[in-house]
Amino acid sequence: MNLDKGQIVALETASHGNPFAVLGLHVVSSGKKKSVIVRTIQPHAESVSVLPDGKKAVPMEKVSDGGVFECSFPRNTKSFKYSLVIKPTQGDTYTIRDPYSFGPLLSEFDLQLWGEGNHRKAYETMGAHPMEVDGVKGTRFVVSAPSATRVSVIGSFNDWDGRRNPMRKYHDQGLWEIFLPEVTVGDAYKYEIKSDNFALPFKKADPYAFYAEKRPNTASIVADLNNYKWEDEEWMSKRTKKFDEALSIYEVHLGSWKRKDGETAPEFLTYRDMVEQLVPYVKDLGFTHIEILPVAEHPYDPSWGYQITGYFAATSRFGTPEDFMYFVDACHKNDIGVIVDWVPAHFAKDEHGLRQFDGTHLFEHADPRQGEHKDWGTCIFNFGRTEVQNFLLSNAVFWCDKYHIDGLRVDAVASMLYLDYSREEGEWIPNKYGGRENLEAIAFLKKTNEVLNQEFDNIVTFAEESTSWPMVSKPTYLGGLGFDYKWNMGWMNDTLKYIEIDPIFRRYHHNQLTFSMIYAFTENFMLPFSHDEVVHMKKAMLSKMPGDDWQKFANLRLLYTYMYAHPGKKLLFMGNEIAQWAEWNSEAQLDWPLLKYDSHKGVHTLVKDLNKIYTENAPLHQVDFDWSGFEWIDFSDIDNSIVAFLRYSEEKKDFRVCIFNFTPQPQMGYRFGVPKAGPYEIILNSDSKYYGGSNVENDALVATEGQWHNQPATLTVNVPPLSGLIIKPV
Repeated sequence: MNLDKGQIVALETASHGNPFAVLGLHVVSSGKKKSVIVRTIQPHAESVSVLPDGKKAVPMEKVSDGGVFECSFPRNTKSFKYSLVIKPTQGDTYTIRDPYSFGPLLSEFDLQLWGEGNHRKAYETMGAHPMEVDGVKGTRFVVSAPSATRVSVIGSFNDWDGRRNPMRKYHDQGLWEIFLPEVTVGDAYKYEIKSDNFALPFKKADPYAFYAEKRPNTASIVADLNNYKWEDEEWMSKRTKKFDEALSIYEVHLGSWKRKDGETAPEFLTYRDMVEQLVPYVKDLGFTHIEILPVAEHPYDPSWGYQITGYFAATSRFGTPEDFMYFVDACHKNDIGVIVDWVPAHFAKDEHGLRQFDGTHLFEHADPRQGEHKDWGTCIFNFGRTEVQNFLLSNAVFWCDKYHIDGLRVDAVASMLYLDYSREEGEWIPNKYGGRENLEAIAFLKKTNEVLNQEFDNIVTFAEESTSWPMVSKPTYLGGLGFDYKWNMGWMNDTLKYIEIDPIFRRYHHNQLTFSMIYAFTENFMLPFSHDEVVHMKKAMLSKMPGDDWQKFANLRLLYTYMYAHPGKKLLFMGNEIAQWAEWNSEAQLDWPLLKYDSHKGVHTLVKDLNKIYTENAPLHQVDFDWSGFEWIDFSDIDNSIVAFLRYSEEKKDFRVCIFNFTPQPQMGYRFGVPKAGPYEIILNSDSKYYGGSNVENDALVATEGQWHNQPATLTVNVPPLSGLIIKPV
């Protein structure tokens, strides 16, 4: 099998369509005669020899100036295992197994699942995986690039030379594969891709890489995620998905919660630093979960992680994959669940990322009316492609599998559901029925939730969905999207608009306070005061509040108490618990010195007590998604801006009375109807002196028989100014 000039040129220029057909060991026939040819391309080599196992090295002939070497063995020689002894033009001679002596490694089952778009654990096949093949240690690389004419693995191990390790193509699936001996954990690499649509080859990071260089560098790094010894067996065995349990989430941006050596220091805390500082802080505050803004690799800090290039790589800003595992492990050992922001709605346009990955629009739509988010300057996934389905579906499973993540908060779901999201007339393409619904994205979201429920019976998913799309948190078999929870953006917007109004005028906006109960049980709602509400000139939570400083703090304490009493699970963004004056700045740490002041410390203490009372009192969390857990006492006192309601546990006899005064005027001796006569006690008063309030007090509370507010008993309460009270029967 002699090479013609065209094949030699193709090898020299790394444009050969099937390098495994000519490189490596080949038994060739000429009539009845057989011989063995070994061929390699080593552009950097002065000389190369073949070293058969157990035998002497045989020099190879250099057949081209571009570094093609070959040698022929006698006709009676059988195929054999061998190494290459390479003397480079510069440097020391070294010996390596020939990558082209290894056969295909992908199984038929993997290829079938990939072709169907059902490979829910594609990360076990795709990307870089250290392994041993035929007794040889190295790394197998697999990447999807169906429209590429050539793909090579490049790295420091081959001088970043795309000519030396072109990959084998599986034409039916569009996958490329190669096993590189001696490439190991810690080696940096990329893929060099040649396409008919580009004159020159271009370089891409591995979409399935488990680790990446710290920005601004962009190479992927070989990593093995199977060596960490988890110690969270107790947590994993008792972890459940029960909607009747307390769920309060502390939302965190890891890069700006704290910085090393103070607020102006540029150096981040590491994942392991977070174990020492963030985990005990959250545990002390009593939150049940931490939610982390996107932890997947991203090149641009101010994107907060939402413009991703490495979907399978925990960002190297804060440490290694094992470090992040250690962080999750520590959370679990402290009975704290971990939720991560997951971003299937869009991806970054950076050249080393997914955009035009194989020279075509492999991951995104080609038409900008479908493939570009103008608001964010990002690309939109083409959810109809099997490559995208395999990629994103397996990515959702990956975080829960390899990192023991307890839940995924899916970002920007509304932008996925609607083809005309944030677009003017003529800027979008209707679906096949002429509608505005993104049918492929809807099917993908349903499938993702179904697969997660099949793979893990105790994982929760949250949808950040800002429209009135029906049944977001209902099962797919009932026609829903299959999420467990939906962020209640309507409640958040109405409540914040209301609380920002001067109390004198709140009587004219009373409906903003009560409207949420009209739809409160249509979904499984999460009540968020998230990062989006304290940036981009929206002001910090404390700064939103009207009035003088005392009223601002009182309003904020009232707001948090109202949230914890209202039906729905809870989420609070970092910094809200210390009542920051300034908006969140992702480039600096929180204003921790504020905790020296009693007013800020009071809010901090209130949040801690709210979590404790919320968790320990079943009526405040057990029946969040059904009318049986809620009953108005009175919502009609518009002039005094007072509302009161009851929260019930599954057993109706167990209840809490929740009273809120949204004006600075105390209401002394105010009568409320309650379900039964007898003694009562206040278990939380946001106006308490312990939180910095005016400490309006009540004598012993005793309800007497006598109908009031359609209840059989009457309770008289001194209601403090701008306050929330939670009261229980004794």
